[in-house]
Amino acid sequence: MGLALTEPAAVTRPAIISPLVDALSVGGLSLLLLLPLLLSGRSDLVIVSLGMQAWIAALVNMPHFMASYRLIYRGRDTINAHRWAAIYVPLILIGYIAFAVWRSQETDLYVSILMTLQGGYLAWHYTGQAWGMMATYVYLDGRSFQPLERRLIRGGLYLLLAWHVAWFFRWGFGTTRFGPLLESLYLMMTLLSAVALAGGLAGLALMKVRTGRFPPVKALIAWGAIFVWYAAMARDPRAIFWVQIAHALQYLAFPVRVEINRTRRNTTAPSRVVTHMAVYLIVLLAVSVAMAVWIPARAMDVVTNWLGRRPGEVTALSVLAFLNIHHYFTDGVMWKLRNPAVREDLFGHLPARAPATPVTAPPAAKPKHESRQRRAAG
Repeated sequence: MGLALTEPAAVTRPAIISPLVDALSVGGLSLLLLLPLLLSGRSDLVIVSLGMQAWIAALVNMPHFMASYRLIYRGRDTINAHRWAAIYVPLILIGYIAFAVWRSQETDLYVSILMTLQGGYLAWHYTGQAWGMMATYVYLDGRSFQPLERRLIRGGLYLLLAWHVAWFFRWGFGTTRFGPLLESLYLMMTLLSAVALAGGLAGLALMKVRTGRFPPVKALIAWGAIFVWYAAMARDPRAIFWVQIAHALQYLAFPVRVEINRTRRNTTAPSRVVTHMAVYLIVLLAVSVAMAVWIPARAMDVVTNWLGRRPGEVTALSVLAFLNIHHYFTDGVMWKLRNPAVREDLFGHLPARAPATPVTAPPAAKPKHESRQRRAAG
C-alpha cells in the first residue's frame, strides 16, 4: 500500500541542503553541461579523456554507492531490518559472479547475463529516481500530485524506462542476428518518447490548473533533466558517462542530509557537526577511490594469476556490476518514508510535519523513486 504525507506547513524555501545546491545537484549542473553540447550539434559529447573520466567517476559516482552502504551498514539494527539488502542479495551476487568469472575460461555467457541484468536494472533505477526527485520537491513545496497527474508523469517515465532498455539492447547486442529487430524496437521507443514528453507536460499543466502554479523549479529540473540525459545518450552512447555522474550528484544530497541530521540529534555543538561531516566526507572519498581504482585492479591481478587472462579481464567489470546491482536493490529498500525514522532522518531539519496518512493509491516506484517522495519520497 502506498502512503501519502499530508501537506507540510509552509516554510521558507525548504530544501534538502540549500535551494541553490539542490537545484544544481538535482539536474541543474547536467543541464548546464549537456544542453550547450546538444545544441552545438557535435557528435562527441564526452569531451574528457578516459583517465579524467576514471577520476571523475571515482570522486563522484563511486561515493554515491558508498554513501548508500553507510546507510544500510551503519549498525546491527539496520542490517537486521534489511537482511535481503545487507546480507542475502550481496551473497547471491558474489556467488554468481564467482561462477561467471570461473566459467569465463570457456564462455562469456554468464558474464553477459550479469551485464544485461545491470543494464536493464539501471533503466528502472534512473527513471525511478527522477520521479522520486519530482515528488520530493513537490512535497517540500507543500503540495502533492493528484492521481491523474501522477499517472501522466510516471507513465511518461515508464516509456523512458522502456526507451533506455531498448537503447541498451541496441548498443549491446546490435551486431548479433537480432540487430535489425533491436534497431526497430529502438526506433519505435524513440518515437514514443514524444508521448512521454507530452504526457509529462499534460500532468504538469493539470497541476498548474488545479493549484494555480506549476510544480517547484527543482521538480521541473529533475523532470527535464532525464529527457536531456537520454537525448545525450541517443546522440552519443558514451554520454552515459555524464548521465551516471549527474545521477550520482542527484542522489548524494540525500545521504549527506541524513548524516547531518543524525549528527545534530546527538550533539548541540556546531563545531562537532562540522568535524563529523568533514571526517565523513574524507572517509567517503578515500573508500570510493579504493573501490574504484585499487580493489578492481588487485582483484583482476589475482584472478589472472589464478585462472588466466580472460577471467582476469572480466573480474573488474564484475566487481563494478556487483556494486551497481547491489546499490539499485539497496536503494529500493532503504528510502521508504513510510518509516517515521527515515522521514526524521531526511526532513528532521525542517519544521515538524503532520503524520503520514495511508491512501489506496498504487505503490510508488521503488528506489529513490518514492523513497523521498510522496510516501514521502530511485
